Amino acid sequence: MSAFSSAVRGMIEYLEPVLSYVGDATYQGRVMRPEACDFRFGNPQEMPLPEIQQALTKWAEPKDKDWFAYKFNDPAAIKVAVDSLRRRVGIDFDPLDISMTTGAFGALASTLRAVVDPGDEVIYLSPPWFFYVPMILQLGAKPVRVDFTPPQFELPIDAIEWHITPQTRAIIVNSPHNPSGRVFTPDELERLSNVLEASHRTIYLISDEAYSRILFDGREFHSPVRYYDRSFLIYTYGKTLVSPGQRLGYIAMPPSMPDREELREALFVSQLALGYAFPNALMQYAMEDLEKVSVDVDALQRRRDRIVSALTEMGYETVNPEGTFYVMVRSPIADEREFTRHLGDQDVFVLPGGMFELPGWFRISLTANDSMVERSLPGFERAIDSVRVGKT
Repeated sequence: MSAFSSAVRGMIEYLEPVLSYVGDATYQGRVMRPEACDFRFGNPQEMPLPEIQQALTKWAEPKDKDWFAYKFNDPAAIKVAVDSLRRRVGIDFDPLDISMTTGAFGALASTLRAVVDPGDEVIYLSPPWFFYVPMILQLGAKPVRVDFTPPQFELPIDAIEWHITPQTRAIIVNSPHNPSGRVFTPDELERLSNVLEASHRTIYLISDEAYSRILFDGREFHSPVRYYDRSFLIYTYGKTLVSPGQRLGYIAMPPSMPDREELREALFVSQLALGYAFPNALMQYAMEDLEKVSVDVDALQRRRDRIVSALTEMGYETVNPEGTFYVMVRSPIADEREFTRHLGDQDVFVLPGGMFELPGWFRISLTANDSMVERSLPGFERAIDSVRVGKT
């Protein structure tokens, strides 16, 4: 078996729970019914923000013959990214160190490809986003799992240190964390930086900051990039705009990154090799306007409060998220997939934790609308009551 086919096989095996869940025709038919309450993924359950359409329409009119020609990094889009990062992260990024990408997916894949070789090890924190592991496997590298401890989901510094070996090349850190909603503190990030520095190896930190603007209770976000020189900042507009199908994001290297001139070239080549992982021209032109737009975070927080309060009163154990648009809930029975079927019988559809390496839990997406939330609550209550009395 070739190395490539082996990597693909590993990716398919890892994603099998996701593929079977998404591809279940019976399940899909039920979740599409008008009465269904769909909390599975971070897809919008309301009409898109009107500002998105306005921005795309505004910039769709060509201004010159090359308006829709090949586009790598549009200078105007780069300026928007630099100004935004200076304001939000507090670092004066060099425009040459910003690479426009097809959202966080393209940014993560390009960064990993630029710094990871076959045989290297990449640490990731579990539960993870679905696609970290497949992207690592595709490179012929070894994903190294380090577990959070629920329900606190504190950054597992000691475990990370224990898993560092001579083959460790990178670590992926996601804050606010999907799926727990945990926002890592300056103390945690400082301690992580100390561990990585003390290893005396070239270890890159890849900071997935997709949810960095979706914060609750007035909480402040602290970028890991401020604490560790060899860091890549990954950002996407797909979360703040709740428009995952419009791929726009970037990679940013801080001025403190060693060898950043060589890494600029490596990132560019990686984006080409991945099949042109640059956002289309229209999205880059519209970025100045899209930067000003955001999902209603206060509405998400109110939705979080309603769900957490109601489910806790029913007897569920929940994790109160500090950011993102997800709520983690412990399944009342050990087999969370079985319990999600109980919920499905009530037209309530959630994501079982086994799909992201956390059996015994399930995830609710706050991108559901308020009406759907209220409609779902009796179903949540009937489902937990049914397992309490041993019904099937």
